[in-house]
Amino acid sequence: MSGRADGDGGTARGDRVDAATEAFVAHRNLLFTVAYEMLGSAADAEDVLQETWLRWVGVDPGTVREVRAYLVRITTRQALDRLRALGRRKESYVGPWLPEPLLTAPDAAEDVELAESVSMAMLLVLETLNPTERAVFVLREVFDLDYDEIAAAVDKTPVTVRQIAHRARAHVAARRPRGSVSPAETRAVLDAFQAAVENGDLQRLLDLLAPGVVALSDGGGVVHALVRPVTGAPKVARLLAGGWYRRQGTRTLEPVEVNGGPALLVRYDGALDAVLAVRIDSGLISGLYSVRNPEKLSRVTRHTAVSRRS
Repeated sequence: MSGRADGDGGTARGDRVDAATEAFVAHRNLLFTVAYEMLGSAADAEDVLQETWLRWVGVDPGTVREVRAYLVRITTRQALDRLRALGRRKESYVGPWLPEPLLTAPDAAEDVELAESVSMAMLLVLETLNPTERAVFVLREVFDLDYDEIAAAVDKTPVTVRQIAHRARAHVAARRPRGSVSPAETRAVLDAFQAAVENGDLQRLLDLLAPGVVALSDGGGVVHALVRPVTGAPKVARLLAGGWYRRQGTRTLEPVEVNGGPALLVRYDGALDAVLAVRIDSGLISGLYSVRNPEKLSRVTRHTAVSRRS
């Protein structure tokens, strides 16, 4: 009799784990995107998902009214804890810090709001918010959660969350990318930029770069990179034409989509050397984000699914 009870108990636990796994997998892309937009790091987002899973599998499903909201709440809380720890790590980071780039599928760019929210430019804007502001902005503006859900996730009252959301929205609006560009125009600008870089064509680069273009480079203290931002079309054009990407070996540039936007993968003798993400505003390149830190390049060898929906 007891053996059968143990067996029934084991079966019940197994069924519960299977149900928890199914629910988690169904929402995984959404949860990853929430964590990534809060952290700017795929590696840290994956750690957050692991922590979320460990907490979720121990929850009695009978106590959960809405699975998606509950999982987002766990993910947000874990991401907030990690974001605060990351802030301390970034203080000692060598050189400029850039988000970890993701190779995204073409359908990511089709969701304009999603593409903007995961873009390198927007993630850098989100870096200027404090952790709670960032969480509230991401959950409200990107994932359209209601204020009560967000309040439960960040341990604030709905009234306070509304105030934080208003403040964060105004902060981001003053700094967010401007000027929409069609996919065809984006591809044309990227193709022209690739050719100009490959040929060291200074004049063509000057034609493509916005007057106030900013170039940032992240080597993490591991490989050579720009130690500070380079600003202005003349300086950036000379940097590109004069050999920013001229090293020993045969160089190839491959156009790809990174974080929902245009980018180039830079290889030497077939080995991945850097990701150069390009921000385009009103037909001109206004931002260049070069990631060379080897620890940040694992997510550009395969597609990563990002989603605002389960």
